[in-house]
Amino acid sequence: MELPIGGLSRLTGVKVPTIRYYETVGLLPEAPRTGSNRRLYGQEAVRRLRFIRHARDLGFEVEVIRQLLAMADQPERPCAEVDGIARAHLAEIDDRIARLTALRGEISRMTECGAHGKVGDCRVIQVLADHGLCGHAHH
Repeated sequence: MELPIGGLSRLTGVKVPTIRYYETVGLLPEAPRTGSNRRLYGQEAVRRLRFIRHARDLGFEVEVIRQLLAMADQPERPCAEVDGIARAHLAEIDDRIARLTALRGEISRMTECGAHGKVGDCRVIQVLADHGLCGHAHH
């Protein structure tokens, strides 16, 4: 199977400029070209691009995906390092959730009074102007 870049894009749901970017940064090997200089992709490119897309959808950064791809290319290698990468990513997600939960709580407290009166008496404006009025010191 040989697909032009547009066909690869349709098959994987990855935009053409993103495919080119992945080639540029080395996540996707450079595709062989036809005599008219068109890229042609095979089944391995489809598999690799689906891996990259799924990893990006799960929030993995490009450098981490590069490491994961290198490990995936060595199927006999122990899984512990891959597991460690996933666990570190999970810890980052948990930290982000905690920060977003704190932010949500702060914005919720700011808007509890509703939109009554004038801007000069607005709780949102008051809290934004004075960090000491916040419920959390860090957010």
